[in-house]
Amino acid sequence: MEGFVAQNLCNGNREVRIQAATQLGKLNAKQRHKLAERGVIAPLISMLQSQDYEAIEAALFALLSLAFGNERNKIRIVKLGLIPALLELLQSQNESLTELIIAAFLVISSCGANKLAIAASGAISVLVKILGGEYDDTDGISMRAKLDAVATLHNLSSCHQIIPSIVSSGIVFTLLQLIHSYEKSSELVDKAMALLEDITASSENALAQTSGAGDAIRAFVETIEEGTPQCKEHAVGILLLICQSCRDKYRGLILREGVIPGLLQLSVDGTWRAKEKAKQLLLLLRDCTSYRSRAKQSKHELVEQIMQEIDAEGEKVMGTKALRLVEDMIAKLST
Repeated sequence: MEGFVAQNLCNGNREVRIQAATQLGKLNAKQRHKLAERGVIAPLISMLQSQDYEAIEAALFALLSLAFGNERNKIRIVKLGLIPALLELLQSQNESLTELIIAAFLVISSCGANKLAIAASGAISVLVKILGGEYDDTDGISMRAKLDAVATLHNLSSCHQIIPSIVSSGIVFTLLQLIHSYEKSSELVDKAMALLEDITASSENALAQTSGAGDAIRAFVETIEEGTPQCKEHAVGILLLICQSCRDKYRGLILREGVIPGLLQLSVDGTWRAKEKAKQLLLLLRDCTSYRSRAKQSKHELVEQIMQEIDAEGEKVMGTKALRLVEDMIAKLST
């Protein structure tokens, strides 16, 4: 079977090559590995360079099948020219092809050896423009494609050398736009927030862009209140980074957005990491001078001190809801 498919891909006419590419996707992993060894990747990439939509679609599916779960094939495919072929295809403005192309970028970007090549190709700025609805007529891009685009950028962000390119592409503005535009409990906001936390933790420039963006702090506070557990974790992580970058500048801004009730609730029932981040941020928002010594206290002592400080300010900033949350938090943490 592998020999038949390889022969048809290399030497067949249009219909035969399309049929062979379709058959390739139905083969098992061992058979696909043998086909890659027999040189089918090059003819598949050549099919991408035609003007034939059916041939392009079949070739993309076949290449995805070869790359999935096989690091060697991912490297081969990139070396044989997949990236420029994909970028050229994006000019077609075809929604179905765009989804497959971004899926292909996601698969190849999961391989460490391909990350720098993808960044050097200019693909990062294209992905960011697609996410922002700025790339030709791709405003109608599917949710699946948007999720894959964010995931691709997340894969690339794991390579520290690429972070400056990602930040300079305008990703911070685009991610904040997504966070503002979609439900805070949506998967897309979850993925966008995770990527934003990663790049703000790695880049002072990204952190400054995030801190200075209008309504960004409010969006993070809303996410702490309305997001998924993981999304809340990322949101509180970003707020902590912002406050740590310049407490005097951002403490009042964060407090004015009404963050305390959400932080208190998060410190009780958030993920382990969210609880820790929430408590650190509460300390920064309440009392900076004793921050380091307080970090060593027991949870019970820590929460009691926070409560005393909140009581001292009364309802001026917090309101009765926050005070009730503090009492509930102490009760839970004291058991």
